[in-house]
Amino acid sequence: MFRKYLSPLFLAMSALVFASSAFAQVPNLYGAPINAENAKKAAAGALAEAKKNNWTMAVAITDGGGTLVFVEKMDGTQTGSVEVALGKARTAALFKRPTKVFQDVLAAGGDGLRILGLQGAVPIEGGLPLLLDGKIVGAIGMSGGSSAQDGVAAKAGMDALK
Repeated sequence: MFRKYLSPLFLAMSALVFASSAFAQVPNLYGAPINAENAKKAAAGALAEAKKNNWTMAVAITDGGGTLVFVEKMDGTQTGSVEVALGKARTAALFKRPTKVFQDVLAAGGDGLRILGLQGAVPIEGGLPLLLDGKIVGAIGMSGGSSAQDGVAAKAGMDALK
């Protein structure tokens, strides 16, 4: 009887909180929004990794609120990858965690399937929060390769800010 009063969003978020230790690794604070210079630096790092591996990808950088700051699509990248990259970046920014966390919870099935009810969440690896001075300033999203390839390229972009 109690369950019928709980919202699906609350249940989905509860499943996330208890499903992964990755939550403890993400800072709780947002910093000042990423500026254009740093957004381009992160994108350049990610695209360099993609080029090195002969992957054609799109990169999107958002601020901490999920608003687009920078986007670039490599020649030959499928058009749909731009929207997917933006969705991954928004997910990482708004939920303060890598999109791989959502992918892993979803893959576990059971209560994890509730993630599908999170409006706007893209549960596919390739989105990471971007940190400066230990605070989330934005996020990066990559799309065009496999989810693992997208994750590798996103990490290279994140590392370019260090």
